[in-house]
Amino acid sequence: MGFSDLLEQVGSTGRFQIVHVTLLSTPILMLASHNLLQNFVAAVPPHYCSAHSNLSQSQLSPEEALRITVPQDHRGKLHRCQRYVVPQWHLLDKNGTSNLRNEGNRCIDGWTYNMADRSSTIISDWHLVCDQHSLKQMGQTIYMGGVLVGAFLFGSLADKYGRRILLLMSYLLMAVSGTCAAFSPSFPLFCFFRFGCGMALSGIALNSLSLILEWIPTRVRTVVGTMSGYCYTLGQLILALMAYYIRDWRWLTLAVSLPFYVFFLYAWWFHESARWLALKNKPDRAIKGLKSVAKFNGRCDEGEKIDIKESMKNELSMSKGSYTALDLFRTPYMRISTVCLAAAWLSTSFAYYSLSMDLQKFGVDIYLIQVIFGAVDIPAKIIIAVTMSYIGRRPSQSAALIIAGVTILINLLVPYDQQTLRTSLAVVGKGCLAASFVCCYLYTGELYPTVIRQNGMGLVSSMARVGAMVAPMVRLTGDYIPWLPGLIYGGAPIVSGVAVIFLPETLGTPLPDTIQDVEERGSGKRSKMSPKETIILEDTGANLLKPVA
Repeated sequence: MGFSDLLEQVGSTGRFQIVHVTLLSTPILMLASHNLLQNFVAAVPPHYCSAHSNLSQSQLSPEEALRITVPQDHRGKLHRCQRYVVPQWHLLDKNGTSNLRNEGNRCIDGWTYNMADRSSTIISDWHLVCDQHSLKQMGQTIYMGGVLVGAFLFGSLADKYGRRILLLMSYLLMAVSGTCAAFSPSFPLFCFFRFGCGMALSGIALNSLSLILEWIPTRVRTVVGTMSGYCYTLGQLILALMAYYIRDWRWLTLAVSLPFYVFFLYAWWFHESARWLALKNKPDRAIKGLKSVAKFNGRCDEGEKIDIKESMKNELSMSKGSYTALDLFRTPYMRISTVCLAAAWLSTSFAYYSLSMDLQKFGVDIYLIQVIFGAVDIPAKIIIAVTMSYIGRRPSQSAALIIAGVTILINLLVPYDQQTLRTSLAVVGKGCLAASFVCCYLYTGELYPTVIRQNGMGLVSSMARVGAMVAPMVRLTGDYIPWLPGLIYGGAPIVSGVAVIFLPETLGTPLPDTIQDVEERGSGKRSKMSPKETIILEDTGANLLKPVA
């Protein structure tokens, strides 16, 4: 008898589980809003150098003022970062030509913005254009740095202090940091508070899923995990709707942050994981929690018969392991698995955020493209789930990465004015990368042995945070070589897709419990999966459609 039997005793799919899962899944809807918020709060409006002061009282139309103030660039379009030293009045004549010797290099009097799409953005408020345009990408990198730090910090603290208290702290941190970001008087402060939002996002994602899975039985974990994953997908659509009606970046940031105050308040009702309490030698608190669940599910009598020490004798003995992250590299096949998986996670996140975080480059309405990019996750996740079940994990993972990389590379060859084709290719690539994330979670769980599975998941998933941090900065290389960012974004998934081929297939094979099991499987010693292992595998698949963080 183990914890799963105790859970059945107090009610494993009763009213408590329904309310518990619903309340934990609801905040996931808002995680996408913070992850992709920069698409709207940092949208770059059309801008030009402000006109000379002596034109302020003239009777010129805006078009005429631009004609005599702003020179054209090499594409024949008005330059966004230069103006004439003096107004070129002769250009009002249809046959007039500009005197290039009168061109200037700076917008001395600032910029004028065309705010037809958004009433304000951090770009227009703090003039993050021209020489300061790289700060936009820096802001997103700092946010993703917070996600990385939060993954390490809240993951390790949750193992030590519990999931519930860290989840409460994460809700409050997200609410406060988001509110402060909305009222930030300067760009550095905005970045500081966005860093806090990134940390909170990791804490919410990690601990929400842990609390969900540790209070439900194995047979429903895949379904519940799938539902939680689709909450993130739905959240992308919610963001597009909110951004469409809230055009001011401060109010939009505040709108996606305020709900976390509500989440913080009702989260005090959450029960700490009884499994974690038992394994941390806190049986009294575990029993109290189980009895509370039994009462909520109408099984008071069964709750009074709980005996944790006897029921979880085997699980308590197995928890006394002494493995570290170094064990992920000590043996040949563990080393191969770790390196190849790290490459897959890094390139998936790297390319995913290269597509998702700069929607303006497609030349399509950003609200429409946000909806399309969110909706494509729905069929993509279904398709990858089918292919993993019938074709295998390795070919599914490899194909998703390679196809995504190829679509990004093809887009380099498509002329900018063919917006429909460019957008279609980007949507296919984004769907493949969303599918790759799905495969990453399941494949990683099956490749690593039970004794070190969490350490392995933590290490390779942290590489995804690194990829998300680097992605915005790579875009800056386009200032020097326009096609270089696309080449890097497309090449990385292809290289990692090839690397995945060196991993063993796990479809139909038993889950490894020890490092020795991994080495034997890598050397070709495989066995068919038993019915019991099939159930365990379904448990692993609970993370199948986990939200992308």
